[in-house]
Amino acid sequence: MFLHEALGDGIKQSLWKVGFKIQHPVDLERIRGSGMAEVLIDTAKGLDVPLESLAVAPALSVPARQSLQAEVEQAVEVCARAKRAVASMFNDARLGQAISSEHSRAVVEEIAASVMRHPHALISLARLKTADEYTYMHSVAVCGLMVALARQLGWPDAMVLEAGTAGLLHDIGKMAIPLEILNKPGRLTDEEFAVVRAHPVSGLDILRRSGFLSVAAIDVCLHHHEKFDGTGYPHGLAGEAISPMARMAAICDVYDAVTSARPYKRAWGAAHSLKEMASWKGHFDGHLFQAFVRTVGIYPIGALVRLRSDRLAVVIDQNDGALLSPKVAVVLDCKRRRRLSTTCIDLSTGEDRIVRIEMAQDWGLSDVDQAWSGLPA
Repeated sequence: MFLHEALGDGIKQSLWKVGFKIQHPVDLERIRGSGMAEVLIDTAKGLDVPLESLAVAPALSVPARQSLQAEVEQAVEVCARAKRAVASMFNDARLGQAISSEHSRAVVEEIAASVMRHPHALISLARLKTADEYTYMHSVAVCGLMVALARQLGWPDAMVLEAGTAGLLHDIGKMAIPLEILNKPGRLTDEEFAVVRAHPVSGLDILRRSGFLSVAAIDVCLHHHEKFDGTGYPHGLAGEAISPMARMAAICDVYDAVTSARPYKRAWGAAHSLKEMASWKGHFDGHLFQAFVRTVGIYPIGALVRLRSDRLAVVIDQNDGALLSPKVAVVLDCKRRRRLSTTCIDLSTGEDRIVRIEMAQDWGLSDVDQAWSGLPA
């Protein structure tokens, strides 16, 4: 059902007053503990009683899975179009204009279609963004990651698209941050950091002003910086008081941020990022983080790994159901520190195995992503 308005004194959550669709048992628990006396539902936007009034959402088509390389070629164009669309929407928001829900929906559907054709191509490609396009491509990347994670969790098609929309718009509030702070290459002052920390609430204002009705977009925009142990912001929510969608977005947002190059930091490797994130106790929902690892792979595409044979290799594709044994391209002889002609190996055959992850800069390698993407260096 779509909860249009909460009635009653002592309501504990400001989010209840903006309207949202109930999508998870956790939502019901939050409602029961919120201090509401009664609620109004909007039957034009959600379920009524009787059940016959439920509108059936169109299903996402499930195309035959393409090869990674074939989808990378398409995903290059998808990312370019999505970046232009996000830039347009975000610039509208910066100018105080409403953003279009139809426009964002079209972008999400195209990104979701790419993820359906190959679950790793677009989300791996989006990691290769340059520092100066980070603001827009970060939103594209988080959208793709949210779609892929929602599919991994087995969510229905309508919720997969809701998750993608939430990911696309999660940082819309950054358009309220002055450009000299948003693009500052050095360390922020305490005052500047306080301005940045206000972006979730600014995003809520932008979405409400634009007439957005998606509870996922509103909730994720407001709560993607909450932490599972309650030390996040803006409301210090903890555990299941944070919606599943916002807990998912917290993971996707951080993963793309740490794997991306910024003016003030070098990008972490994908596998190294997962290892570090796993060590941040209390930051993420453990169950959802494990689902995320299954989504991108224990050794994500582009990861540099050392093999038992003392060779370095780049992960070039996943083997579903064998996350420890992806497909790799061998690139370097470790003992002789000599480049090798690229040889592709499917580690699920038992021919070799991964013994640890490596950092490309430690070996003077700057072109590891070309091994899987086929893009020029």
